[in-house]
Amino acid sequence: MSLSFVVPGLDESTSAKIIEILQSRLSQEQECALVLKHAHWNMKGKEFIGIHEMMDPEVDSVLNMADETAERIATLGGSPDGRPDDILRNRTWDGVELTGRQEALDYLKALDKFYTSFIKLDREAIKQLDDLDVISSNIIQDHVQELEHFQWFMRSHLI
Repeated sequence: MSLSFVVPGLDESTSAKIIEILQSRLSQEQECALVLKHAHWNMKGKEFIGIHEMMDPEVDSVLNMADETAERIATLGGSPDGRPDDILRNRTWDGVELTGRQEALDYLKALDKFYTSFIKLDREAIKQLDDLDVISSNIIQDHVQELEHFQWFMRSHLI
């Protein structure tokens, strides 16, 4: 990976490793926004309106996370990859397989499973980033806090 520049206090190889970790997180953040919208458009049933209306603010939140992650990659001298094929190339997690018009609670169950994997991978990234770059680690820590908060909302509907 060729960097445009290196930020003070980091060397090129460390920066490249941080960017690799952040790129994975960016790809999952982008996918999360897509699967949330998919669920938003396709849910139905008696739980529909409350769950449907809580999806759009979460899409905005996840897109803000993606923007913050992408800008951190750029700050480190890298080039964030944000195309659909980049998401697929970077994917190491299971997606949401639910398709078509389904009960809102079924979408929540699928999203809860996705969020569990998402949070777990973010936490693994934090462990790696703690030793490499506390700034990047703090960004992902903030994202985990937001993801856990929304997962709590989802799980509260499923109890």
